[in-house]
Amino acid sequence: MKIVLTRESGFNGALRTFTPPSAIVHEVPLTRTMYRALPDVEAELESSEYFRVFRSLVVTSARSGDYVESAMRALRKGAAVFSVGRATTRLLVSHDIVVTGESESSALDLAAFVRRGPVLQLGAVVVRDELSHALQERGLVVQHVACYETVAMELTSQQRETLANADVVFIGAPSAWEVAKDYVSRGAWVVVPGSTTGDAVRASHDQVLEGWEPAIRDVLATLEV
Repeated sequence: MKIVLTRESGFNGALRTFTPPSAIVHEVPLTRTMYRALPDVEAELESSEYFRVFRSLVVTSARSGDYVESAMRALRKGAAVFSVGRATTRLLVSHDIVVTGESESSALDLAAFVRRGPVLQLGAVVVRDELSHALQERGLVVQHVACYETVAMELTSQQRETLANADVVFIGAPSAWEVAKDYVSRGAWVVVPGSTTGDAVRASHDQVLEGWEPAIRDVLATLEV
């Protein structure tokens, strides 16, 4: 079995533990992250009319780690904090931040639990807007502050060939699938962390498995490839 891990260089360690021992594992980074300067993000927060008035914070990615302390200073005392994904929750807890609620995959799953506004949403430059729309329909003000941007990598011919020959490809985000989808074979299995990326992949690929967790190793070991 040939497996391709596609997270940025240095971020595939945990995923390797989810692969069967007999698998041949390659790394093909599909995206890289460009981070905004912290003073620029702080200036944007401080210039908001809701600075120190925000009553809820939604952190959509662990990549926002360098900015959460600044975001916390923008909140009103007693504000609720929500996270998208277990990695994001672990990040917040490492900063001694109490997490009110967590969605394991989709930010939209938090809509029923975010009850107080204004809401500060921290994440990528390009973000899915289902959550903000759902909250705005309930009359809550939502302000999104971007911390980073995910940029597509230019693949070499060898990297494209590695993707084409893979039996299993791990895809971590819709942006990564945009880079890979023209090269991944129709018979390959694509493993995604949750429903948001799963929906993006299923739009053009049939064989999708959800769940970046140790149990996926046993699932992969039973695949006929």
